Amino acid sequence: MKYDYLIVGSGLFGATFAYMAHKAGKKCLVIDRRPQLGGNVYCEDIDGIHVHKYGAHIFHTSNKEIWNFVNSLVEFNRYTNSPVANYKGKLYNLPFNMNTFYQMWGVTTPDKAQAKIDEQRREALEQFKTNNPQFIIDGKYEPQNLEEQALLLVGKDIYERLIKGYTEKQWGRNCTDLPAFIIKRLPVRLVFDNNYFNDTYQGIPVGGYNVLVNKLLEGVETKINTDFFADRKGFEGLASKIVYTGQLDEYFDYKLGHLNFRTVRFETEEMDTPNYQGNAVVNYTARDVPYTRVIEHKHFEMFGQAVYDNPKTVVSREYSTEWKPGMEPYYPVNDEKNNRLADEYRSLAAKEENVIFGGRLAEYKYYDMAPVIESAIRAFHKAEDK
Repeated sequence: MKYDYLIVGSGLFGATFAYMAHKAGKKCLVIDRRPQLGGNVYCEDIDGIHVHKYGAHIFHTSNKEIWNFVNSLVEFNRYTNSPVANYKGKLYNLPFNMNTFYQMWGVTTPDKAQAKIDEQRREALEQFKTNNPQFIIDGKYEPQNLEEQALLLVGKDIYERLIKGYTEKQWGRNCTDLPAFIIKRLPVRLVFDNNYFNDTYQGIPVGGYNVLVNKLLEGVETKINTDFFADRKGFEGLASKIVYTGQLDEYFDYKLGHLNFRTVRFETEEMDTPNYQGNAVVNYTARDVPYTRVIEHKHFEMFGQAVYDNPKTVVSREYSTEWKPGMEPYYPVNDEKNNRLADEYRSLAAKEENVIFGGRLAEYKYYDMAPVIESAIRAFHKAEDK
């Protein structure tokens, strides 16, 4: 065998696994069907701005070991994710916090905000109990869909302005047709804090994510524009073990059927203005606006005067849509049907000797970046311990 590991896919799982293996003296080949390395964290340089080609990525974690690991490779900046919601021209801070409640109701104290939410929650509960008494179990009403669940958590004002339209665009379905479990809880903060994440650490690599990926793959042999399935037998004969990060169902030639995904497409535009919307992320929560959010990429890495030192900006409008074969798969659809099919494929994967399945597509699991890196490190140690 020419290599210890053939790694299919150069996203964060594959790149981190390659880094660990290379550091341990193993010989690796990383292949990727795309024309660049980095998977979905790849950034394209436009007008001196690092454009997140496959959607906004913000690194965040409370795992100090993972934070120290990535910082040993590249410096991270101070970016704090503080998205804004635009509902019919009015702006609201996210996540739901005292700034949001002031913008919505004019309340200025936590007690008044909580009283307003509680009042609307009670109204919803009384209505549901009256209209659908058959769903009262042991005195407690069981919400039958996402809409009912949201109304019982935060009331009608927040739901109708900030949740309903956005969620329906994301899923391509009415909230009344979506299961309640999708939003088992919604964060309500009774403090003036617009930091979206609760994690201890967050930021963006200085110079963009390509710097991080290049550091992970430093000294590792890589091939782009290379499809594993175009010469599967040939590739399988190259290495003692395969690390597979592509679609789980594709590895098995879809023999049990296709797993479903949601996907997104982007309309990216260069503009002759230094500052288009004043924030990296603005969600458009009204259903009649076709895109879900607008990303202004320079705000991930440029702050203060640096925003205006570059006279141009780049924005991406993000559209959520149903996935079809041939499109980029983004988010697993974790409904009962797909979860059952994924479990069947996972059973097949468990029988594959010398193949490691890892990452969002190969595990059919939504992952943030830090847990992907942690999972890849763990997978490497497990492979070497065998």
